[in-house]
Amino acid sequence: MSTSYEAAGVDIAAGERAVELMKARVARSRRPEVVDDASGFAGLFDVSALLRYRRPLLATSTDGVGTKVDLARRLGIYDTVGHDLVGMVIDDLAVCGAEPLFMTDYIACGKVVPERIADIVGGIADACALAGCALVGGETAEHPGLLGPDEFDMAGAGTGVVEADELLGPDRVRAGDAVLAMASSGIHSNGYSLVRHILATSDLTLESRPAELSRSLGEELLTPTRIYAQDCLALTRAGGVRAFAHITGGGLAANLARSLPGSADAVLRRSSWTVPPVFEILRSYGRVPEAEMDKTFNLGVGMAAIVAPDAADAALRLLQERGVPAWHLGEIIPGDGTAHLS
Repeated sequence: MSTSYEAAGVDIAAGERAVELMKARVARSRRPEVVDDASGFAGLFDVSALLRYRRPLLATSTDGVGTKVDLARRLGIYDTVGHDLVGMVIDDLAVCGAEPLFMTDYIACGKVVPERIADIVGGIADACALAGCALVGGETAEHPGLLGPDEFDMAGAGTGVVEADELLGPDRVRAGDAVLAMASSGIHSNGYSLVRHILATSDLTLESRPAELSRSLGEELLTPTRIYAQDCLALTRAGGVRAFAHITGGGLAANLARSLPGSADAVLRRSSWTVPPVFEILRSYGRVPEAEMDKTFNLGVGMAAIVAPDAADAALRLLQERGVPAWHLGEIIPGDGTAHLS
């Protein structure tokens, strides 16, 4: 009795159709340095563009979306998690001042549904276009028996470039510098295991419509991650930026501390912003202590910038012009490399 790859659960034709469906959206992320590879086995990027740099440093980052993909699966909404993936990968590159160049993605699923894969990859491509980088390649793997037919996971890797003597980081930070906050669009892509635990152990459901929200909780939780890469580059070009901190897993204080030297602390004022309602809903229904909220969620701050004190006002004006809500979050003082929420 004969058998086949399709009988084992892998549908090659479905994979090929998914590629055809996503092609147009992927093309929109193209940069002029992208070179076509007729075989399609590799993504090619013309690095002669780096000759304008005196000493170019390549920066690379890799990440995923975590268990937020489970909410996308449950709600049947697949075009937003691609933005989350790009935000998690490319905004890490922005922290050191790197210009994003290109990205690749990897999707594992229990069953290739062409329209679903095209939505996921299309979202990645749209977000790459926003971030200014090219989506030069990727892989979709069908894992029948390991993942259920509706289950999937995703990851990505990105590469950027920064001039060596313009590298941002803790060594540039000084006492007296200002800390600016850039608003998050919501929870972004961290803390979703706690979110799912709260949903499983409280009266909240994805269909809940708390009075504080203008839509269902599920829709709120799937709000795509804000992508800051081009905003960070604009601030860097304007001058005065010492360092950035991407506020992801670990929360605001822990991530900001990574951008501090051992001789300085950051004092951050809770009174400088109002935490978005979704966080308070989760805290209240989940009975989550404040300290646990602090170390799990971004609480409304998706990226922080440490800037020279005389550059702070201009930086805030620039962010406002670019449509990014931002405010003066705190200051840098002498210390031992710790960030304090006061």
